[in-house]
Amino acid sequence: MSLINTEIKPFKATAYCNGKEIQLTEADVKGKWSVFFFYPADFTFVCPTELGDLADQYEELKAMGVEVFSVSTDTHFVHKAWADASETIAKIKFPMIGDPTGQITRNFDVMIEEEGLALRGTFVMDPQGKIKVAEIHDLGIGRDASELKRKIQAAQYVAANPNQACPAKWKAGDAALTPSLDLVGKI
Repeated sequence: MSLINTEIKPFKATAYCNGKEIQLTEADVKGKWSVFFFYPADFTFVCPTELGDLADQYEELKAMGVEVFSVSTDTHFVHKAWADASETIAKIKFPMIGDPTGQITRNFDVMIEEEGLALRGTFVMDPQGKIKVAEIHDLGIGRDASELKRKIQAAQYVAANPNQACPAKWKAGDAALTPSLDLVGKI
């Protein structure tokens, strides 16, 4: 079953954020656009490249009204140790959720059960906590935060303009489509 348009499931978690331990629940996700960014593990290879890229785009995402939550099955203590050990991870300003029980990872259906790790899953939620974008990668395929930003802009556009759709390669400011019978066969 697809997760698209399903609501985020209840959770309680501890996260590492800006040198502090914070508590989060699904209520912290609602009321704004959110990204849940799952990755396999701290102290690995592809993960810091993705998280560093996301950290570089974070201020732009915040300006778009988006909060980012990264999630791995490591604890928030491991997130802190990684931030202390890595300049790339130290620049992260968004919450890094620890999910040692795998509850959140399973809620988003990205748990690799035999390894206790998450696949590379990216989920964009609207302010009601409904999933609007779901993308899952195999472990060796890194993600691009600028492409994520484009997808969020498209999701926000469609939410604000429910009778329109964003075509392939749509970027903010581009023309959208108004689906109708008149368009069939003309694109």
